[in-house]
Amino acid sequence: TNMEVSSGKQSPPELDLEEITRKMVFLDKWREIFRLGTNNATPQNHEGNAASADGTGDGTGTTQPRGQGRWPPRGLCPIPRPSVISSKLGGSPISLTVATKLRQSLFGNTVHIFSYDWNKAYFKFHSPFSDLAFALEVAKGGPRSIQMAVQGSIIKHLLFTRKDRDCHLRSLQDLSRQQQERALAAVLTDILWVSGAAQKAVVCLVTEDTYVDWTPDYSRDNFTERLQLFEFSEKEAAEKFISDHLESFKGEGSRGIVLFLYSLILSRTFQRLQEDLDSTTPHLLQPSAGGFLCRQAVLNMILTGRASPNVFNGCEKGEAQELLHGVLARSDVGYLQWGRDASQDDRLSQVGSMLKTPRFPIWLCNINGNCSVLFCTNRQLLSDWKMERVFDLYLYSGQRSQRRPAHLTVEDGSLPWRWQSEKWREATITWNGTGPFF
Repeated sequence: TNMEVSSGKQSPPELDLEEITRKMVFLDKWREIFRLGTNNATPQNHEGNAASADGTGDGTGTTQPRGQGRWPPRGLCPIPRPSVISSKLGGSPISLTVATKLRQSLFGNTVHIFSYDWNKAYFKFHSPFSDLAFALEVAKGGPRSIQMAVQGSIIKHLLFTRKDRDCHLRSLQDLSRQQQERALAAVLTDILWVSGAAQKAVVCLVTEDTYVDWTPDYSRDNFTERLQLFEFSEKEAAEKFISDHLESFKGEGSRGIVLFLYSLILSRTFQRLQEDLDSTTPHLLQPSAGGFLCRQAVLNMILTGRASPNVFNGCEKGEAQELLHGVLARSDVGYLQWGRDASQDDRLSQVGSMLKTPRFPIWLCNINGNCSVLFCTNRQLLSDWKMERVFDLYLYSGQRSQRRPAHLTVEDGSLPWRWQSEKWREATITWNGTGPFF
């Protein structure tokens, strides 16, 4: 037999130019990590990410550290590996073009990636059959506002859309684990379907394979590059698919909030998203304390299906006479905001009636930058003025110390023919034994 006998020494395998370049870039990244970790002069932001002197713009005129959000903060627990689906499930592998557009839509560039708080966040309910069985446990930082916006829709679904259910607080608390999961699947589907103009929904799931190769102009995060996209033209099919793969949104380490946000953008489509936005909001997230916060456009996309950047009704002219986009239709779940520094004279910051008086008595509230959900179990509250004399509201703040929804009693002594903008302005609020949160 012709057999080649090897000597004791084996020659190293030859590397092509591309492989050598890839290894050099990899080593450069690690050199940068060690340099940032040992340089005492390098400032640290709130989440422990090193701020490099090499800044990059975020599209808003603000200089941000290159690769912001790339490295997990020191001393924080590693995020469990996400649950993956088979690459043979039949979705469309993500392309470099789509991955790039997602990154640009979110951050305004392809350098930034999601920070630790985003990668750690997912959808998780409180314990079944408890006072907060209807409520999601919410994260800190940027993902919190998305979870709270979804929370409003969960309350709507549980209170007002289930058949043979009384609209009482107890119906929100007598929930099994299975009922919680059915509600989450239905709500996520509904939000994606509305954002897709009731024509389609796109669901993103992470697989075991990688579909996007390294390029100098795109920072990989070893997550986005492994996505498959599943498009549905029927809402029922989308809901069944999400229900079958709900672990990808509610499992620890799933990065469920990021997957939902990706799915939301792709359901809306990049073209519609650009038509929704205006000059005030070139992209959806804004840098803050080493992480990223949602702009109003993200919340409005969840609440209304459109990524409108502002809270007023319709369109308005800005200071430079540019056209600014507000809310075009009445939403199912409303929105209220208040801040210590807000000016009552700034017409562009005033919430319009489309969000202030929603179809259902549920409001996502932004108070000094903290999101909570306020709701009433009486659907007639917004359609019968007689119901507004004395009524009860419930508040879920998402604070870890909260064990049950706060119960507020509102007494409105104003006249029934008051203007809509003055609704409940002179009302008195009783917190019924709970210390006011705000």
